[in-house]
Amino acid sequence: MTEDGRIRCGWAVDAAGDSTLYRDYHDSEWGRPLRDSGALFERISLEAFQSGLSWLIILRKRGNFRAAFDGFDADTVAKYTDDDVERLMADTGIVRNRAKVLATIANARAVTELDVDLAELLWSFAPPARPRPADLAQVPAVTPESTAMAKELKRRGFKFVGPTTAYALMQATGMVDDHIAACWVPAQ
Repeated sequence: MTEDGRIRCGWAVDAAGDSTLYRDYHDSEWGRPLRDSGALFERISLEAFQSGLSWLIILRKRGNFRAAFDGFDADTVAKYTDDDVERLMADTGIVRNRAKVLATIANARAVTELDVDLAELLWSFAPPARPRPADLAQVPAVTPESTAMAKELKRRGFKFVGPTTAYALMQATGMVDDHIAACWVPAQ
C-alpha cells in the first residue's frame, strides 16, 4: 500500500521513488485498452526504444520523443531521410540509438504498407481474458500470442518487435490485464 492508501502493482511502487511519473502512468495508462492506430504506433516505437532500458527513462523523455518524431505520425515518419536520422541522433532529449531510430522509421514504413489497420492487426493477437495474477511472479515475459504477434510483425517488415517487446506492448495497451489482483486499478 502506498501513501495514498492504494494498493498498486509492485513495479509501479518500486520505481516511483520520490517521483509520481511512474505511478501516474500505472494508474491512468498502463493496461488500459488502446485501440487508436496512431497511439499504438507510438507505443510500438517507445517499447523498442525501451529495450534494455528502464521504462521510467522513456516516460521522462516521452514528450521529447513526440516532438522529435512528429507526434509519431506514421505517414510523416515513413518519409524520414538520412538528414532526419542525423537530426535524431543529435537530439539529446531522446535515446540516441541508431538501430532504434532506424527501426522506428522502418516500422512507420511498415505501418503505411499494411493491408489492415494497425489496431486491428495488433488486437487480433490479444488472448482471451484471464484472471489477474496474484503477484508479479505469475506474470510471464513471453506468451504464445506475443510470439505470434512478433513473428507476424517481423514478416511485415517491423523491427525491434521480439516476443518480449510484443508482450510488453500487449500489457501496456490493455490486450492483457497484468495488474495484480489486489491492485486498485479497475479491470477493463
